[in-house]
Amino acid sequence: MSDLGFTHIALGVSDIDQSIAFYAKYAAMQVVHRRTDKTKHVDVAWISDLTRPFVLVLIQVAELKSTLAPSSHLGVACQTREEVDRLCNEARLENVLIDGPHDWGFPVGYWAFFRDPDGHTLEVSYGQEISFTVEQAVNKSNSNLTIENFRR
Repeated sequence: MSDLGFTHIALGVSDIDQSIAFYAKYAAMQVVHRRTDKTKHVDVAWISDLTRPFVLVLIQVAELKSTLAPSSHLGVACQTREEVDRLCNEARLENVLIDGPHDWGFPVGYWAFFRDPDGHTLEVSYGQEISFTVEQAVNKSNSNLTIENFRR
């Protein structure tokens, strides 16, 4: 069966090995596929936290033309608030902490922004409850389904 739904985000990076190391450390991601694209002669790595069928595709480029700035960012949920604090302390020491940590309550939670080696922004958070919010939306959508909706 083919994959369905949202499967990946692709990011251009200047040094694929530095990016793999950053996302392994701050997002608990690991390489699940790596190759050199024979048509474009660029290194490509698919990395995942192995929690769902979703990958971050890192594509090494000769010239990075844009980055994800803080409002456009990748988000990773942590198991505990203490894990966010630990990562923030490491990020502060490595001078990659952009902002936080902040506690904005439900539904945003406790979060911080980090800068990856190319300037893309990674958010780490605790308590955003995205699965709960999505589940509520699915339940609401399903409760509106009637036989009349299928006949149209």
